[in-house]
Amino acid sequence: MAIGPVVLDLLGPVLSIEEKQLLAHPAVGGVILFSRNIESYQQLQQLIASIRDVRQELLICVDQEGGRVHRCREGFTRIPPMQVFDRLYAENETDALALARNCGWLLASELLAVDIDFSFAPVLDVDKEFCSVIGDRSFSSDPDRVFSLGQAFIAGFKEAGMAVTGKHFPGHGSVRGDSHLELPIDGRSWQEIQQHDLVPFSKLCQQLDAVMPAHILFPQVDDQAPVGFSSFWLNHILRQQMGYKGVIFSDDLSMIGATSVGDYTARARLALGAGCDMVLVCNNRPGAIEVLQNLSADQYYSGLGERVLMRARKRVSPSQLKQEKRWQQTVQRLAELVPQS
Repeated sequence: MAIGPVVLDLLGPVLSIEEKQLLAHPAVGGVILFSRNIESYQQLQQLIASIRDVRQELLICVDQEGGRVHRCREGFTRIPPMQVFDRLYAENETDALALARNCGWLLASELLAVDIDFSFAPVLDVDKEFCSVIGDRSFSSDPDRVFSLGQAFIAGFKEAGMAVTGKHFPGHGSVRGDSHLELPIDGRSWQEIQQHDLVPFSKLCQQLDAVMPAHILFPQVDDQAPVGFSSFWLNHILRQQMGYKGVIFSDDLSMIGATSVGDYTARARLALGAGCDMVLVCNNRPGAIEVLQNLSADQYYSGLGERVLMRARKRVSPSQLKQEKRWQQTVQRLAELVPQS
């Protein structure tokens, strides 16, 4: 069954009649869950089952990274911010890489156990504390360490049976502005970007199932549009130069960094026309409805990425998972790294 190009959010913990109707629209291909949709483990399972009852083929996703970005809490292991692994790496490289791999496996396995297809992870931005919206979400301020730790984390995800999404291409860690609140402008040259922020994406691009571009304008590379709306960035650089063949997701089209290109319909059309395979329209129900009403059918499947590849590849029951020694040992190790509140 076909998967459409639009990923929608939900207003609360229960699927409404209006939302059931929206999810039945042929342009819809996925649902992203936020904290407001999750009250308990059992309720989350019921919500996901109700989404599957509407359309079994819909992709169900979430931002579950660890640290500040932790949508699923009750019944899920508390994951530290990824920068914890950078500190471990400085002390014991082998141990840090092994734990990053196990952390990726555990995070993915726990989501798969409730029938979530994938998380938008890992963050491959290069940062430490320069950018307020990235910071400790990044593995490191060293591009090579981001690559090494990111590669280990990705290996764990794939062992669990989950597709991986590298974000925020070509890197959000070198601008101070938060693209949720403004359109950041990065005035560096292509050579500077290529030698720093782009390093993890270049080295890992063949291992990524999906890429999410940043809502950032790089006027020295393309002064016409932010990355997620730029055919030069997505087709010329990412697809042609880097040889990337996976799925491209837009970042949320409701972010202020996306507003410079027009209304919701314009944003969706431009993103899909530039090379995105799927677009996220979150936290603005009228905007989502506008997109569904105005996208033409010929734009539904114009992208190159195979969306079906984002579907979960393995399933495990919650009880089976918690009996696994790998899960038990990883939970214990991660608990030692997470500050107790």
